Amino acid sequence: MTSIKQERMAGRIRQILSELLLREVGDPRLLGLTITRVELDQELQFARVWVNALGEEEREAEILMALGHAKGFLRREVGKRVRLRKTPDLQFRWDSTLEQGERMNQLIASLNIPAADPTETDTDDSTASPMD
Repeated sequence: MTSIKQERMAGRIRQILSELLLREVGDPRLLGLTITRVELDQELQFARVWVNALGEEEREAEILMALGHAKGFLRREVGKRVRLRKTPDLQFRWDSTLEQGERMNQLIASLNIPAADPTETDTDDSTASPMD
């Protein structure tokens, strides 16, 4: 169960990291990266940061390695912008839920379900009243 403070801090950290990746990180391997979710532990010491670069799933290892190199800078910048006794340790993880959602959309689109014919009327007499 997460507290309101955890959720508020997680949202703030997500916002800060997104801005840093967009404006201040010069590593080209991190272009187009999205911070999808941040979760903080109860003590606010560890932040699990889920990332994704939609359409570039094959770069997962490269992106996570680049984040590992930028981790010190990102943590230091987060620490400057949030008011916590200790800046949480950032643990980056690849978020595959976007790919799973896209795969589900493709599967649904590939189903051959005939469209309902609007000219057909419901001829089910089971709902008719016996008094008719």
